[in-house]
Amino acid sequence: MDFVQIETTAPLTLEIPQIALPPTALSPTSRIPKDAIRTSLKASTTDSVLATVYSLGTGGILLSNFLVELGASPVVFGMLCSIPMLVNLIQPLGAYLSERSTSRFQYSLQTHGIGRLLWLVLVIGVAGFNLGVINTHQLVMLTLLIVLFSNLLGGLGAASWLSWVAMIVPRQLRGRYFGIRNSAASLTNLVCVPIAGLVVSHWYGGSIQGYGVVLLVGIVFGIVGLGCQYFQVDMNPQLQNTYYGSLPQTNEIQQEARELLAGSKGHRTERDSILPVASASSIWKNSNFLRFLLYFSIWALAVNLSSPFFNLYMLDTLDLDVSYVTIYNSLQAAATLLMLIVWGKLADKIGNRPILICIGILVAATPLLWLGIGADRLDIWLWLPLLHILAGGTWAAIDLCNSNIQLAIAPVKNQSIYFAIAGAVAGASGALGTTIGSFIVQFAQFGGLLGLFALSSLFRLVALVPLLFVKEPERA
Repeated sequence: MDFVQIETTAPLTLEIPQIALPPTALSPTSRIPKDAIRTSLKASTTDSVLATVYSLGTGGILLSNFLVELGASPVVFGMLCSIPMLVNLIQPLGAYLSERSTSRFQYSLQTHGIGRLLWLVLVIGVAGFNLGVINTHQLVMLTLLIVLFSNLLGGLGAASWLSWVAMIVPRQLRGRYFGIRNSAASLTNLVCVPIAGLVVSHWYGGSIQGYGVVLLVGIVFGIVGLGCQYFQVDMNPQLQNTYYGSLPQTNEIQQEARELLAGSKGHRTERDSILPVASASSIWKNSNFLRFLLYFSIWALAVNLSSPFFNLYMLDTLDLDVSYVTIYNSLQAAATLLMLIVWGKLADKIGNRPILICIGILVAATPLLWLGIGADRLDIWLWLPLLHILAGGTWAAIDLCNSNIQLAIAPVKNQSIYFAIAGAVAGASGALGTTIGSFIVQFAQFGGLLGLFALSSLFRLVALVPLLFVKEPERA
C-alpha cells in the first residue's frame, strides 16, 4: 500500500563493527561516526529498492491478477487485503519480544527472513498446479495461507524495524531522507512493474506459470535486501530503554545533519550532544498519541473500504488486460517518485500535520472520481491514467507524513511498543474496513463497487477531524 544527530540520550562508547565481522549490536545511547550513519542510510535505501522488487510478486496487481486467473471470488480479494492488516494485531507481541532481544538486525532476520522464504512454498504450489497435482481451489487456499503466515512474521518484526530506523535517521531531515528513500523504491516500481506485467501476460507457459517465475525472482531480491541491513548500525533494544533525558538542539547539529545526508566530510566524526527525548509516560495517559490513534484507525478503515477493490474493478468489472493495469500502476509510481522529495522537503519546513490535512481532503474526494469511469477509449487512455497519477502524487504525501508524524510523537523509551500499538489499531481497523467493503460488493442493493467508493470518500473526510487536534512537536 513504504528515515547529524542520532536521536539518543547518552554518549557512545562502542566502536562500529567492521563489515568483515558479524554485526555487533550497539547501544543507541552511543556516539556513532558520521561515516557509519551515512553507510546505514545508503544500506537502508538499497534495502527498500530490493524489497520493492520482492513486493511485486507477493502483493499488488500481480497477485490480484493471479487470483483472478484462478477464478477467486470477491470474498477472497477481501481476505487477501484484510489479512496483512489484521495480523498487525500481533505487533505488540512482536514489540515485546524485540525489546528483549539484543540485536535489531538478528531479530529482523528471524522474522522478515523466514517470512520471505515462506513464499517459496507458493512457487512450489504453482509448479504443482501446472503439473496437475493441485487444483485452482487448493492453490487459492495455499496462497491465502502463505499471505497469512508471512504477514504474521512481518507483523512481529515491523515495530522493531521502525524503531531501529528511527534511531538512525536524524530528526531534522526525516522528511527529506524518507522522501529520497521512497523515491528510489518508486523508481524501482516504475521500471519493474511493466516488465513483470509483460512477463506474466506473455509467458509461453501461461500467466499463472509466468507469475511463479516473477515470484521466484522477487524472493531472491527480497533475501538480498535483508542482507543489506547487515551494513546498518545495529542497535541493542535493551539499552535503548535504559536512558532518559533531553538536551537542546543546536544549529551545529542541524548543519552536521545536512552535511551527512549530502555526503560531505565534516571535521568531526562523533556527535557532541543529543536530541530531545519525549517523556516515557504511560501510553494511555498520552492524550496526544491517543488522538493520533483515533485518526489513524478511522483513516485506515475509511481507506480500506475501497482501496482493495480498485484493481478488482478494473480487472473484473471493466475487464481490462493486466498489462493496462500495470501501466497505470507505473504511472502512479512515477507520480510518487516525482512528488516524494517535494513532500519530504516541505514536511521538514512546515511539519507533517498541515500536509496530512490539506492533501487528506483531496485523497478523500478521489474515490468519487471513479464513479463515472467506464470501459470506453477515453476513460482507458485518459481518465484512468490521470486518476492514477493523482493517486501517486497525493498518497506520496499521506504515506510519508503519516510515518513521520508517528515517529515524531512517540517517545524513545519503549518506542517500538508505541509503533506496535499504532500498527495493531490501524491493522484491525483496516481489516474491518476491507471486510465491510467486501460485504457491500457482494450485494447490489447496497450500491456495489460504486456505492462503496462513495461511502469510503465520506469516511475519509470524517477521519481527518481528530487530526486537527493532534499536536506535532515543534520543528527546529
